[in-house]
Amino acid sequence: MSLDVSPELLAAAEAGDVPDEQFADCVRTSLPYAWRLVSDLATRLHVDGAGESGFVDNTVPPPDEQARGQLLRALASDAIRGCLERHFGVRLAFQNCHRVAVFPVDAEKDSDQYRRFTSVRSQLLNQSPLLRDC
Repeated sequence: MSLDVSPELLAAAEAGDVPDEQFADCVRTSLPYAWRLVSDLATRLHVDGAGESGFVDNTVPPPDEQARGQLLRALASDAIRGCLERHFGVRLAFQNCHRVAVFPVDAEKDSDQYRRFTSVRSQLLNQSPLLRDC
C-alpha cells in the first residue's frame, strides 16, 4: 500500500473531495523519504535557483529498499506526484530509482532543459549496473 490513510481521511474521501493540505499531510507521513527528498530539492531550487541546467536534481541513491519504494510510489502516482508539485511549487521529472529533478513550476514541458532531462538519450546515459535492481 502506498499511503497510510487514517479512518478520518478515508471518510472525508468517501464524502467528497479532499483538500490538498490533508492529502499532502498523508503523503508526508506515509512517504517521509520521498517527501524530504522533494522538499530538499524544492528548497534548493527556490533558494539557489535552477542555474544554467534549468533544474535541481538528486543523484544519490536511496539509502535502502524502503526509501527506494517510497520514491517510486510517490512519483508513479499521478495524484501523489501532482500533490507534491502543487505543495512545493515545482515541476517534477524522474529518470530512475533516485534521479529526481525539480524544475521551476512555470518551466514548459517543451523547454530544452526539460526535454533533455526526460529524453530517451538522458535516460540511457543515466543507467549504471549498480542501478539494475531499482
